[in-house]
Order: sequence, then C-alpha cells, then structure tokens
Amino acid sequence: MSEEYLNLEPVFLNPDMDLGIKILYEEPGMVGSDRICNSVAGYEKYGGPLIVIDFGTATTYDVVSKDGSYLGGVISPGIETASEILHIKAAKLPLVEQKFPGRIIGRNTEESIQSGIMYGAVVQVEGFVNLIKKEINNTPRVVATGGFAEIIKNRTKTIDFYEPFLILEGLNLIYNKNKK
Repeated sequence: MSEEYLNLEPVFLNPDMDLGIKILYEEPGMVGSDRICNSVAGYEKYGGPLIVIDFGTATTYDVVSKDGSYLGGVISPGIETASEILHIKAAKLPLVEQKFPGRIIGRNTEESIQSGIMYGAVVQVEGFVNLIKKEINNTPRVVATGGFAEIIKNRTKTIDFYEPFLILEGLNLIYNKNKK
C-alpha cells in the first residue's frame, strides 16, 4: 500500500537495524516491534535502567539496562483481554466495563470482576516492578504507555512517567537512525 499509494518503500523493523539499544534476547527476532520501539524511545528519553510497561492487548514489561541493553521482559494478559477471557471461559460471568469500582470488596458480580481485574492490574505492576528491581539489582525508572496506562498510573506510585505515544516516538527514532 505504501508503495502503490504513497510511492514509498516500506521499512520493516528488525533487530539488525541501528536501534540505539542492544537486544540481548535469546532470539532477537522474536521480540515484538512494539516492545523494541517502546524500549528505544524510553531509553532515549530517560536512560537506563528502565522498565517500560505497555498496557495493551497484553501488558508487557520491558527491561533496559543502564548501558542500553534490552534484557527481556514479562508478558501477561492485558486488562481488556483478561476481562474478555474471564467472560468466555466462565459462561455465567458477565463482560464488564474496565473501570475501578468504588471499593475493593465487590458487592455484586460486576464490581467483584472489576475489582479483580483493575486492582489486580495495579498489584501486578507493583509486584513485577519489585521483582524486576531485585533481579537486576538496581532501581529503574518506570515508564507506562498504552491504552490503560493513564488510569493505572493514577493508582500507584510505582510508575514514574506516562508516555502515551512512546511506541510512535520509538518508531520515528529508529526510522531516522536507519533512513537512507
């Protein structure tokens, strides 16, 4: 489409490009382009060590060292995905709006599901960030991006920065480093 309508040759992101960070994943080609873009932009803006949390279809935690090495990360079901799967796998549970209920202890099924998913996401962020800190033996900056980042960041002190367009910023950085 880019060739036909824009007369531009597409550029496909890959780990052999100049990324500005070094990918230490066992199979660098298996790291999602979104995760690479987030890590590149996060490292460019904040340096390392760094954890980038992307609240999308999956919630991903990507870790970049102080020297700019992409160490790997964690992938868990995203907030909306968790809600949909719970509804699909447990036929009597309704599909609920992804929002924080007024209390932790739900007084009906909808509130109980919302509490489990939304407060569960906050607890997961705090837990994974603490575990990652212990594993890398360092205190990283924590950057949040993605669809649910804005509402989750307001419920925890674990997230240092909110960057709604991090993936696009990373894509732009990589493109500019590699354009002919």
